[in-house]
Amino acid sequence: MGKIALRNVNKSFGATTIIPNIDLDIEDGEFVVFVGPSGCGKSTLLRLIAGLEDVTGGTISIDGRDVTNEAPSKRKLAMVFQSYALYPHMTVAKNIAFPLKMAGESQDVIDRKVKDAARVLNLTNYLERRPGQLSGGQRQRVAIGRAIVRQPSAFLFDEPLSNLDAALRGTMRLEISELHQQLKTTMVYVTHDQVEAMTMADKIVVLNAGNIEQVGSPLELYKTPKNLFVAGFIGSPKMNFVNGGPAAAHGAATIGIRPEHVKVSKTQGEWKGVVGVAEHLGADTFIHVNTEAAGPLTVRADGDLSVEHGETVHLTPDPARIHRFGQDGLAL
Repeated sequence: MGKIALRNVNKSFGATTIIPNIDLDIEDGEFVVFVGPSGCGKSTLLRLIAGLEDVTGGTISIDGRDVTNEAPSKRKLAMVFQSYALYPHMTVAKNIAFPLKMAGESQDVIDRKVKDAARVLNLTNYLERRPGQLSGGQRQRVAIGRAIVRQPSAFLFDEPLSNLDAALRGTMRLEISELHQQLKTTMVYVTHDQVEAMTMADKIVVLNAGNIEQVGSPLELYKTPKNLFVAGFIGSPKMNFVNGGPAAAHGAATIGIRPEHVKVSKTQGEWKGVVGVAEHLGADTFIHVNTEAAGPLTVRADGDLSVEHGETVHLTPDPARIHRFGQDGLAL
């Protein structure tokens, strides 16, 4: 079991409040991602759950048991950090086995659990190697293996892929998602990368200045953001925002249009503009257009679209996909 509940949890350092009162439920077996810009409090919140930071107020419970004042070792949680934190002089097998050895497990139990973890993580052929002989992705899998053998109630990941290159991050995203499907264990994952959040999460918690802006599935946040912050943070490329007359014409103080929901024409459309930069990525072309009425807009078009710098185009937003926001920044 791995149900985690936070009630009125807050954290301050002196007079500075990092986390205002937060209420959050993480269900057993869920993959929950904390996402937000740097300094939003997501890592601090994870450390509060882990017990690595003391709460200033509120309660944290795991499977109905109040663990607010319990030591990290008593919470049955396993944490995987951005740094692999492996022992360089130990083999992969000994690194994975270390927490079991410290807990006083028998050698038979240690051997069995290490072999099981290595099989799940495709590390069987690397058990006798040392960390210096492994790639970055393999080292991260060893760190995850060290967490798996403890059989925790939940895994806590603190930006575990940020030290990897782009291609390896994509591979590890798939591997961690597959691992969750195999283990069916609660996972709480911190990242500033909204692409990781969208591709991995069952539920996303969007944080801003220590506050929860919205909680929901990736598609819920993409289709129905509650405010301008969530709308601008979720989605790649970012949502376009338009104010003034064009927004008023659509019944809002601000309207948001995702780049993929704008139609491009060379002959007619709602907003006339001039192409600045066109990024040809193969399947997609990202066009940055300076419009007369709506300002600068980014458009995600078909990769076969041929446009050049300085060319005049006409843009029309899909009326069914326009997001409307009031003066307070909340969705209408």
